[in-house]
Amino acid sequence: MLKGFFGHLRTVGRHRRLVRKGCFKIGLYMQGLTHDLSKYSPAEFWPGVKYYQGVRSPNVAQRRTIGYSPAWLHHKGRNKHHFEYWTDYNESTDQFAVPVKMPRKYVAEMIMDRIAACKVYKKNEYTDASAYEYLHKRDPVSMFHPDTYKELDYALTLLKDKGEAALYDYLKNEYLKKPTRQQGE
Repeated sequence: MLKGFFGHLRTVGRHRRLVRKGCFKIGLYMQGLTHDLSKYSPAEFWPGVKYYQGVRSPNVAQRRTIGYSPAWLHHKGRNKHHFEYWTDYNESTDQFAVPVKMPRKYVAEMIMDRIAACKVYKKNEYTDASAYEYLHKRDPVSMFHPDTYKELDYALTLLKDKGEAALYDYLKNEYLKKPTRQQGE
């Protein structure tokens, strides 16, 4: 239990530091400071300690053990940088849990989150292609709003092909400055 406590605390702290560093580079200061604070809530922290592995999210082990992850359900419902947060009822089709377009500032934070998670869990095996590979290996396109997926894929391809400096420059000086018609950006 003690190993899980300190291991999880270190993992969350390192992850948050990496996201904060990335967010600051692209001008998202408040998001960098507040990223993943819900991971310190009892609903997320204690399962993180119990299911700590050090090589992947404790939510994976919790899901494998009890069939779902209450910690993940808590987390995704409170953190707008997760595409799973951005689902809603579509009145015109009468469908539930339909992906909606994410505001750019949360897409940018999601990119920082994915880079940080890959660095934390892959350690020395991390490359600039890691977040791109994770997207294409794990996340079904149908779970994203088409525009959000295109934006994420473009940014992670840029990271893979040209590196972090090019990605940060694009996010800060182009992507986050584009005019938008959507509320919340």
